[in-house]
Amino acid sequence: MGWLDDLDRWRRESRPGRFWRRVTEGLTLAQLWLQFRKETTASYRVYSKAAAPPGGESSRGSWPRTARTLFWAMLSKLSPARRVFLLLTLVVLLWGLGTQLAGRMLLGALMLLVLLALELADRVAMKRDLEIAREIQGWLLPKQPPEIAGVDIAFTTRPANTVAGDFYDAFLRHPEAAAEEPSPLLLVVADVAGKSMPAALLMATFQASLRTVAHESTTLPELVGRVNRYACEHSLEGRRFTTAFFAELDPVVGTLRYVNAGHNPPLLRRVGGELVRLEAGGLPLGIREAPAYESQALTLGRGDLLVIYTDGIVEAENERHEEYGEARLAELVRALPAVSSAEGLAQILASVTAFTGAAPQLDDTTCMVVRYPAG
Repeated sequence: MGWLDDLDRWRRESRPGRFWRRVTEGLTLAQLWLQFRKETTASYRVYSKAAAPPGGESSRGSWPRTARTLFWAMLSKLSPARRVFLLLTLVVLLWGLGTQLAGRMLLGALMLLVLLALELADRVAMKRDLEIAREIQGWLLPKQPPEIAGVDIAFTTRPANTVAGDFYDAFLRHPEAAAEEPSPLLLVVADVAGKSMPAALLMATFQASLRTVAHESTTLPELVGRVNRYACEHSLEGRRFTTAFFAELDPVVGTLRYVNAGHNPPLLRRVGGELVRLEAGGLPLGIREAPAYESQALTLGRGDLLVIYTDGIVEAENERHEEYGEARLAELVRALPAVSSAEGLAQILASVTAFTGAAPQLDDTTCMVVRYPAG
């Protein structure tokens, strides 16, 4: 094992080792290769969908056609001036290769470097704006679950891009309520149609309307109806709808009343192993001003576990384009041991990560786990 110690010492102490560590941010070669495969696959998906080749002919079944389709897709992403610059660069490079003149090849390489610098500057500026947006979005989402006696909650979200269209929250509707009349705990998980900045902006408006209505003295169906009316006013005639799951939990007696607005049915695992899908509700928010949403009530028993998730969990794909699927999630939830919500959440995420492997994340993933009673 001496050579491993020498390699580790070289990485820590030598100037090339310190440079390598700075470039890779401490990632191993295996981690770098996995990251490169994910990014390459994601980029190919973007370009393959971006533009068809001239004339509209299919690019399938022929490598030249596929290459031409991808080339036109990449070219279309550049500004007109940069398209011309790239074409000139390719001409110079090919001219240098054909004549075997090192000067022309060097000029072509420098031109490519200039184009890369221009694109990188745009990316840096856009990334800075997105980082600010992610920071603002982080303020809107709770970082820690509320400390409610008898209730164990854990939640997390993984954006597919820098910012996400998924939303989750858990808070007391009336925190000022007297001890003899405890406030119900509101649990919400939502998924705005789409990804990235447009979905994130609508998520922010959803959060604002929810917080405004939640502290008023309304029933859960009335709350959902009012949030839906607000969503209809900002959904671009239903094109930007939101699926959501709302639940009110009485922490004292364990009564859970819920409304499912077109969302993936959460899974309630009874202590005996029975799985209950919470489906009662109505249309997604923002499609139309529907009549009163249907609600349903049930009572949580000792040791029951509730898993609320977005479609990014069950629709996660591996490298063979197979979906993780609700059936796999249901079997995992049924088999979860009697652990804390945080540990159960970690096992769910680990299962999804192991299934997807090197495949890129296609959608935002959010999951909330609630154990009642805690402990």
